[in-house]
Amino acid sequence: MADASAIREHMEVIGADGVHVGTVDHVEGDRIKLTKKDSGAEIEGAEGSHAGHHHFISLGLVADVEGDQVRLSANADVAVSFEEEEDAG
Repeated sequence: MADASAIREHMEVIGADGVHVGTVDHVEGDRIKLTKKDSGAEIEGAEGSHAGHHHFISLGLVADVEGDQVRLSANADVAVSFEEEEDAG
């Protein structure tokens, strides 16, 4: 797992295949909280609507942090399947 302290707000999260997954809002515990406006909404093969909700990616999926990008160890479509949505309420 990469150094979580290197992950900053507004970094791009990309899958191992180079596909955009989302944009970092912040690190919360052992996961990355993605911004609502850019939280996996455009990933081909993603089930349902992901827009308008915060989503989280486990830090365990982070392979590398370089420049302004967080690269995951899984392809984008697989990473989205591991995402957790923030509970409303």
